[in-house]
Amino acid sequence: MTLIDHPATDDPTTAAPSPQERADAWFASFEAALAAGDVPAAAGHFAATSFWRDLVAFSWNLTTVEDPGGVADLLGATLERVAPSGFATSEPPEEADGVTTAWFDFETSVGRGHGLVRLVEEDGETRAWTFLTTLRELKGHEEPRGTRRPMGAAHGADKNRTTWKEARQAEAESLGSTEQPYVLVIGGGQGGIALGARLRQLGVTALVIDKHPRPGDQWRNRYKSLCLHDPVWYDHLPYLKFPDNWPVFAPKDKIGDWLESYVKVMEVPYWSSTVATSASYSEETGEWTVEVEREGRPLTLRPQQLVLATGMSGKPNIPVLDGQDVFRGDQHHSSAHPGPDAYAGKKAVVIGSNNSAFDICGALWEHDADVTMVQRSSTHIVKSDSLMEYGLGDLYSERALAAGVTTEKADLIFASLPYRILHTFQIPAYEAMAEKDKDFYDRLEASGFRHDWGDDGSGLFMKYLRRGSGYYIDVGAAELVADGQVKLAHGQVTHLTENGVVLDDGTELPADVVVYATGYGSMNGWAADLISQEVADRVGKCWGLGSDTTKDPGPWEGEQRNMWKPTQQEALWFHGGNLHQSRHYSLYLALQLKARAEGIPTPVYGLQEVHHLG
Repeated sequence: MTLIDHPATDDPTTAAPSPQERADAWFASFEAALAAGDVPAAAGHFAATSFWRDLVAFSWNLTTVEDPGGVADLLGATLERVAPSGFATSEPPEEADGVTTAWFDFETSVGRGHGLVRLVEEDGETRAWTFLTTLRELKGHEEPRGTRRPMGAAHGADKNRTTWKEARQAEAESLGSTEQPYVLVIGGGQGGIALGARLRQLGVTALVIDKHPRPGDQWRNRYKSLCLHDPVWYDHLPYLKFPDNWPVFAPKDKIGDWLESYVKVMEVPYWSSTVATSASYSEETGEWTVEVEREGRPLTLRPQQLVLATGMSGKPNIPVLDGQDVFRGDQHHSSAHPGPDAYAGKKAVVIGSNNSAFDICGALWEHDADVTMVQRSSTHIVKSDSLMEYGLGDLYSERALAAGVTTEKADLIFASLPYRILHTFQIPAYEAMAEKDKDFYDRLEASGFRHDWGDDGSGLFMKYLRRGSGYYIDVGAAELVADGQVKLAHGQVTHLTENGVVLDDGTELPADVVVYATGYGSMNGWAADLISQEVADRVGKCWGLGSDTTKDPGPWEGEQRNMWKPTQQEALWFHGGNLHQSRHYSLYLALQLKARAEGIPTPVYGLQEVHHLG
């Protein structure tokens, strides 16, 4: 990601202070205004166009406010309670192109935080352009890490000694029977596991349940060629990073085994082969009643907080088409694709042109199937090596590590870029990719493939954040389309016949197997199935920013809808996303849950309104 855009700055008329002096002076003045309760003065420390993104520290929410007016609104609602203090740089600030960037620490009445500010000169004054504040830990509830790590053994003689194994067995036997989990996490993929590990370290009684027999089966059961398209530096889980000989792009079964090992090593309370069948919330008792079946046996759990970690992609979108009942071949959604082995020499039609569609087309072609991709709408494609170089290399790579950019620091740098202007940082990177891979794009478009760079040219990551679809990271299959080895058809499917797929222009594609690579619906669809449609509608659509671009309708919301933060349904949370988001945002969700478990007041600023039902 190239950090090159910034607002215009005034030319200095006197000798400029050093970056450290500028940052120190700004923090001292800002903190003095806060200490005096002078909200207008504090808001005056922000540029006319500016952004404050707060992750839990002030708002008990994930929220972004804009410009001095938004800052004044946030502080007016939170300042007295938060009592922020102790703002100080945590490492020497840097200056480039008129922007001073400073990492800082601070405290609130209940916690300690970390942040990143970008300062500019405006009207002869130093003002904040972007301001990130994050809650790092709760006072009195710090994680047992570093100097606080547990002893692990009680030295001495004790006739009533309980070993580690005995304690773990007792805990496992009591959880869900004599002791109810404070938090129930439904979904044991990377999101649920990461959150379970965070809650474990915070001492929150939690339970992660999943329908599969083993942790990691969510990955093992996918088509056999599946590999991560994101690089290893982007994909670490909390606490326990991949070893430095881990492959850049991990195969699915290797990830599955890692997740299973992680659950054991991090001691995540985890029930496999467990399906939640219904859930309801009582405002009177402040708890959920969740009916589950564990290895076929019914059981009732009564958590106070319920987290759906069932996957950002939500429920599979499986089209209902005339003729599906008469089609003689195999048909299934991409999430249930068994792999290519059974389809050698057969005709395969893959409906869709995003990540899963390309992966499946490539694997089928490798196994000598006759493959046709049906493209229904334009798709953005980026070469994997170009994305690594221009899109991620400054933050997540060996190059970044050599420059001192750890995974944790990279996460915060990325989080510090407000969604409102994030596209302006992305556009130059994708312009560079377009130039580097011009020959590929010329060949791809000559094949008839309908390609786009996003509504505003901002490329893959903005598509992911806005709509969670519409792109492919090319690891080879796009070349098959560009070369004509995977056939290409366009249009909408109207119906199936006994032996084929019919498009809206009358074209019939012979098929022995039809794969619906047709994406997924909003995560609140899981809430509709488990709880009720009423609750799903009360929560509204999950994911997206309100950017008013394709499949991300306005109004502008400024954060990912309903993700990792309070929702309009009391005590219901959504957690998901890729491995990066599962790692980073699990901290803020865990801290919100820990605060509630400890009875710390958590008045929410800016609770999200519902504009779309999903």
